[in-house]
Amino acid sequence: MTTTVEPVLHESRAYTAHDHTTCINSALERATVICQEKGQRLTALRKQVLELVWQSHKPVGAYDVLAMLSKGQERPAAPPTVYRALDFLLEQGLIHRIASLNAFIGCSCPDTPHAGVFLICEKCRTTRELDSHDNIQNLKNAADSTGFKTSKTLIEISGLCPCCQEEASDE
Repeated sequence: MTTTVEPVLHESRAYTAHDHTTCINSALERATVICQEKGQRLTALRKQVLELVWQSHKPVGAYDVLAMLSKGQERPAAPPTVYRALDFLLEQGLIHRIASLNAFIGCSCPDTPHAGVFLICEKCRTTRELDSHDNIQNLKNAADSTGFKTSKTLIEISGLCPCCQEEASDE
């Protein structure tokens, strides 16, 4: 018998507009601690890229990060530099890659390894991470029972966020 567990929405991934300063500061503090614990260097550039990824709750592409980094700079950053920083942040579990958008979003719970489950608004691109460990484990168990060995799990669910649904009903 399979039991269904209600997914929990991470508080830091609210659909409502708010000041992202708290999200950014919390992400940077946690990243610093996580990297120290793992013996990894969170360089100034990596920290800056993480901060740019956390600017909103919308996934950001690598070239968008590059443009933001290069803004006002005499010598703009090179694409490989940005990709290396993003790869580092991915390896440390500090960000997720949203494959369908070819973009990145900050991880709301980098302290624990987990599979990402994301709700992505088709209209405004706001993305929300769900905590649904038990449901993911059920899917992995089902895959394992077929002989398939899972290595990474990332689920993307697209639709309309509450704000965009409300706007659509007002039109």
